[in-house]
Amino acid sequence: MRIGIVCPYSWDVPGGVQFHIRDLAEHLIALGHEVSVLAPADDGSVLPPYVVSAGRAVPVPYNGSVARLNFGVLSAARTRRWVNEGDFEVLHLHEPAAPSLALLACWAARGPIVATFHTSNPRSRAMMAAYPMLQAALEKISARIAVSEYARRTLVEHLGGDAVVIPNGVDVDFFADAEPKAEWQGGTIGFVGRIDESRKGLQVLMRALPRILRERPGTRLLVAGRGDEQEALAELPEEFRDRVEFLGMVSDEDKARLLRSVDVYVAPNLGGESFGIILVEAMSAGAPVLASDLDAFAQVLDGGSAGQLFRNEDAGDLARAAVELLAHPERREELRGKASRHVRRFDWSTVAADILAVYETVTEGASTVAADERPRALGRLRPRL
Repeated sequence: MRIGIVCPYSWDVPGGVQFHIRDLAEHLIALGHEVSVLAPADDGSVLPPYVVSAGRAVPVPYNGSVARLNFGVLSAARTRRWVNEGDFEVLHLHEPAAPSLALLACWAARGPIVATFHTSNPRSRAMMAAYPMLQAALEKISARIAVSEYARRTLVEHLGGDAVVIPNGVDVDFFADAEPKAEWQGGTIGFVGRIDESRKGLQVLMRALPRILRERPGTRLLVAGRGDEQEALAELPEEFRDRVEFLGMVSDEDKARLLRSVDVYVAPNLGGESFGIILVEAMSAGAPVLASDLDAFAQVLDGGSAGQLFRNEDAGDLARAAVELLAHPERREELRGKASRHVRRFDWSTVAADILAVYETVTEGASTVAADERPRALGRLRPRL
């Protein structure tokens, strides 16, 4: 099958949507499909052979974060050319409601379209205001996918219609088979995310850290991600700062090794999450997960049975739960066991099969419509006797 996938966010700045699209594309290619991905990227960026650059992105505040999007006359021309030259059997757009390449591709497309909605935002005034402009494009979509029940709810409440829920995928074995790193083991807490993005919640973890270190003095916090390290430490008393190690941006391989090494993985995110791919990666690696009780996180963690939840933005509750997990290895082992069974539903072998089933449904539907239209068209062309 010839498949075109549109990534709305800059390929140069990794994030959950980009990772999802990358892994989906590579999984489909491994299955023998022809896949091309259109994405924003800076000039000179080293891109995988299946990625086509639509030009440089610009930062735009979006859903409590900063999205790097590409939208304009030049982008529209490049998108139309990619759509026309690709002659795709199915076009898969991600976040078509955002002012991005996905919306441009939706306007340019003529064949079957599948759209995946990632955003969870129960009160998006921007989305509601934009609906009249989006309506014509969204009506062209043949099938809709939401990555979680909360993304589906956002779609239904703001744009109407419905969607099938298919979660983000993870290569479970890649994380499960990673080799732990000795220097990252032994009383360690892990955090992965953009450290200067407030909704990722590192500041809550920093406020919890003094109590954790007083009760478990051998503990260290390992932080992987880009951002201002000094700003992240600003609220942490000087006496505890040497217990925090910043690793900077890490490769996929080192992220997997980090998650395999830590005693507890903490996700203190404040909101705006529709899924929580890092939780699935941590569970795959066997890291006991401690996460804020966001609805999306609770769903990923099977209601709290595959990971422990604490009250969102409550540093005291985070500290109490972290100390309890660090002090009780049997509880951590219990969480590992439940998570290892639960996480298989997110493996790409399952997720990609579900997405392919959607592709096949819309392409078969398009073929049926085309076959039905042909006799009517021939009838109109048949000369009258």
